[in-house]
Amino acid sequence: MTILCIETSTSVCSAAICKDGALIKQCICLEGSNHARLLPRYIEELLSFAREQSLSIDAVALSEGPGSYTGLRIGSSTAKGLCYGLNIPLLPVSTLDVLNEASGIKDGILIPMIDARRMEVYTQIDGETKAVVVENEDSLIANSQEQIANSPIYYFGNGAEKCANIFTKPNWHFIPNIVPEAQYVGVLAESIVNRKSYNRPSIDLAYYEPFYLKEFIAAQSHVKGLK
Repeated sequence: MTILCIETSTSVCSAAICKDGALIKQCICLEGSNHARLLPRYIEELLSFAREQSLSIDAVALSEGPGSYTGLRIGSSTAKGLCYGLNIPLLPVSTLDVLNEASGIKDGILIPMIDARRMEVYTQIDGETKAVVVENEDSLIANSQEQIANSPIYYFGNGAEKCANIFTKPNWHFIPNIVPEAQYVGVLAESIVNRKSYNRPSIDLAYYEPFYLKEFIAAQSHVKGLK
């Protein structure tokens, strides 16, 4: 299966083509929020590459959040437009799962973190996705969970760095420079489709929205003349 993959949930912007779960080509920028400008260019480059290689795109995989509201809207609208235009299905995957895959860590407990401003993060613990205000390790895993609390715990993502100075327990390990990338979106999408138990109905593109987790609240503009 050849999948066009999109990841725009954080300041990193990337798109890729994966075939049977393996990366064929990826375009990525780590230098800030330029998604609206970069993503169309990346998609055009990847589709041109696919035509040159006689690759037929079978689906679009999307990192659907949680994450940046603006980034998620750009990624989802682009993905939906591609699915409409190419008449192919949309395969959304969790951004926190993408981070876990990007970490490459196979043992221990993984705590992916996406920055939600101030000391709040979006995270996933025991398969549960939630927004947490972090004060210490117990904000995420309580001491009463003894078996978990004594295991090696790895935390990473753009929400993890601000926690490194307040997490002091010796079994908690900060892993830097782990970012969500489109290539891992493709790995997860391929594995979902290949599961024998996979029976998720087709996404209704007209009503699909990314997974914001929290309701978007628009702030008043500080630009003179705008309200």
